Amino acid sequence: MLKKIVTGFAAVAATTAVALSLPASAQADSYDYSEYWGPVYAKHYLAKAQGWVGVDWDHEGESNEVTVKGRLFDLDNRSYDEGGKCAYVQFEASDFDGDWSPVYSKKYCGYPGYKKFGFEEHDVYSLRVKVCQVGPQGGYAKKCGPWEYLYTAESE
Repeated sequence: MLKKIVTGFAAVAATTAVALSLPASAQADSYDYSEYWGPVYAKHYLAKAQGWVGVDWDHEGESNEVTVKGRLFDLDNRSYDEGGKCAYVQFEASDFDGDWSPVYSKKYCGYPGYKKFGFEEHDVYSLRVKVCQVGPQGGYAKKCGPWEYLYTAESE
């Protein structure tokens, strides 16, 4: 009897360890749509972002919630005195009427590292991302790469 209990605990522990070690894609099964995206680069490849997007629709299919998780990498090894800049990522979403608006942005200064980010947005028809560089004190985004589309309701 004791042997069966110990074996049962060992099986539970092994199952728990496997579940905790599964990648985010295994957790993405609860979404109606999920996909990894990126890498998306700034001009001259001095910044990049990559991550995951998941979309969950309501039961009537009239409203959704988009979840984005990712990492922003600063790849510019120049000092700020030499013209080095920080990594900058920005996201825009369109609503069901086709109107685009900014929904999230993040700046990261810290070559050669990265910073994690995440956000949620409701009622999204399309979502796009662009990676740029920006000065350490902020200002206008410069040296942007092109807009990359991460999700469109038509693609489901």
